[in-house]
Amino acid sequence: MADLKLVYKASSKDLAEHHLLELEEKWGKKYPAVMKSWNNNWEALSQYFKYPEELRRIIYTTNIVEGFHRQIRKYTKNKGAFTSENALIKLIYCACQQVLEKWNQPMHNWALIVSQLQIYFENRLTLGLR
Repeated sequence: MADLKLVYKASSKDLAEHHLLELEEKWGKKYPAVMKSWNNNWEALSQYFKYPEELRRIIYTTNIVEGFHRQIRKYTKNKGAFTSENALIKLIYCACQQVLEKWNQPMHNWALIVSQLQIYFENRLTLGLR
């Protein structure tokens, strides 16, 4: 995973391509299908290099939806069976409330990120982001 981080955390697309070649040299024989997929889809995968570093960090960090699902799963995985569908829905609702209470940390450099988003996506942003 550390070798892959060098690719997506690179400071430029050229440097990322260099790290991708190193990744292929090191792991290509063990994971040929994975490397083939990366190479075949490189143009699409590398589109985020056109954005500033702060925006790229948001793109390559853990997906918020995946993180939310992981938190909900923590609440439901130890429950064997549910007495009814309604019981499951209630548990998921309570888990959602607890997860949302923990989401109170502001995003680092949020003002800078919003201004960059407005530059790149001016017609798609609303003022409610501030």
